[in-house]
Amino acid sequence: MPNASWKITFIMFLVCAVVYVHAAESKNPSKGKSETKATGKAANRVADRVVEKAKEQADKPPSTDIRSAFEKSNEFKPVNRIDELIYAGLKEKGFEPAPLCSDAVFVRRIFLDMIGTLPTEKEAKDFILDTDLNKRAKLIETLFNRDEFADYWAMKWADLLRVKAEFPINLWPNGAMVYYRWIHAAIRDNKPYDKLAYELLTADGSNFRDAPSNFYRAVPQKDAETISENVAQTFLGVRIGPWPEEKRKDIAVFFSRVAFKGSAEWKEEIVYWDRKPLDSPNVVFPDGTREAVKPNQDPKVVFAAWLVSSNNTEFRENLANRIWYWLLGRGLVNEPDDFRADNPPIYPELLAFLGQELANNKFDPKHLYRMILNSQIYQQSSIPKTPAKANADHTPSDFFAAYPVRRLEAELLQDAFNKIFDVRIGYTSEVPEPFSFVPPRIRTILLPDPSVSSSFLEMFGRATRDSGMESDRNNDVTESQQLFMLNSTEINEWGKKFILRYRNAGRSQQDRMAVLNNIWLTILSRYPTPLELQRFAADVQESGKPPGENVQDLVWTLINTKEFFCRH
Repeated sequence: MPNASWKITFIMFLVCAVVYVHAAESKNPSKGKSETKATGKAANRVADRVVEKAKEQADKPPSTDIRSAFEKSNEFKPVNRIDELIYAGLKEKGFEPAPLCSDAVFVRRIFLDMIGTLPTEKEAKDFILDTDLNKRAKLIETLFNRDEFADYWAMKWADLLRVKAEFPINLWPNGAMVYYRWIHAAIRDNKPYDKLAYELLTADGSNFRDAPSNFYRAVPQKDAETISENVAQTFLGVRIGPWPEEKRKDIAVFFSRVAFKGSAEWKEEIVYWDRKPLDSPNVVFPDGTREAVKPNQDPKVVFAAWLVSSNNTEFRENLANRIWYWLLGRGLVNEPDDFRADNPPIYPELLAFLGQELANNKFDPKHLYRMILNSQIYQQSSIPKTPAKANADHTPSDFFAAYPVRRLEAELLQDAFNKIFDVRIGYTSEVPEPFSFVPPRIRTILLPDPSVSSSFLEMFGRATRDSGMESDRNNDVTESQQLFMLNSTEINEWGKKFILRYRNAGRSQQDRMAVLNNIWLTILSRYPTPLELQRFAADVQESGKPPGENVQDLVWTLINTKEFFCRH
């Protein structure tokens, strides 16, 4: 295991200069003595060649400009209405926007934000070396067409729509899988968000055969009050608990005729319209408008029509804010499920603009994604140009004067380890029935249900999907996560396996440099800076360790940086 002094020395020159470690203790996989011995010899042969190259860097003059690895030198220049509105707001608040991030930072960021996966070493290198001035916009369009785009955003929507087989949602495995597949298909086909909402709200039928009907089952209690709370939170971003009792009753009326019945099939449940007349046909929508429900009208369909109507600003602004939150880690209204009068948007004009853009473009989600992702605000460096004030309530990134840094989700982190270290994690779930098995080839972001067992995902705070709120996902750092990253058998063994991929690397200077470049590109999606190579070489010379340990220390250190653990 790397010693603390080596770690501290090396971290000093890595970006952000902060160790941001996460994960948890787990069991030690058994290894035969002969396998361990062979692995150690091969690792040392690889390390000898890498360390030789690192030592060659020690005599070169140091480079102190590491910011160039993470941001461009050009000034912030608005390119669309998003930039103009935020730039004006920043000037009023006394903040200067950060410059554009570097190409290396952008390729990692856009892969994580759009498809929930790290770029490969080749993908990162090809993008960094590409001289096309329009390459960022082209990469965005390419990622829209990747299968992983639907995989990742289906996970996000499944969190919001509470796709969970067991308590307290109890969709059961068949229902959860049917629901998840419908959501995945909707994202894949770029279903307009107004149509998606309308289909969910007007759904009837079997939870096993009519997937959207699970929307009404994905609640702890299947009564009108609980369903109305879920509807308001999901589609209006509102928590109706603080509403006056009369207003809560008004919205509950629309769902008072949602009824449920069983069938002969195990765990099947039918959602249907109970045609019993309302106590009063006169209903009141959340915005105060009134309407008379006709005897042959399903009240929930009446509500759905009001929700997606062209003049409903609450619906479209909630969706726009949710997309902004997912891409930038902080909503214009924050938290995104807490719209209320005393929690106004930080840039009201921008939220209104984004909502109108969504409506004007037939609620095409990719139109809004495209606008945000191509903006200079999204492509800013994560290093603020204006320092944060002591004891201030907000940081520059809270106002989007810099890209907000935040930790990777548990599923993305597991997939990142699987990809970097070429390991495969299978998943099982014994509860609820029937027993579920997910083969190792399936990526973690494709798991349809958080009921699937994983100590790693639990430790890193995957969404419980109990409430549909963003707070269901916990990105706090815990001691068990730190212990896993610093001192777990898995990390040590993965590090040994990682350097074995270079066992056939040549001994020329070019080959040795290629190995070092590959390590950085694979883990951090960028090339090492001269300063990093020089510091690594200096520590190699001082440590007195076998070469294999030095290179393993390097890998261990890189994955324990904030740069690896965070979107930045």
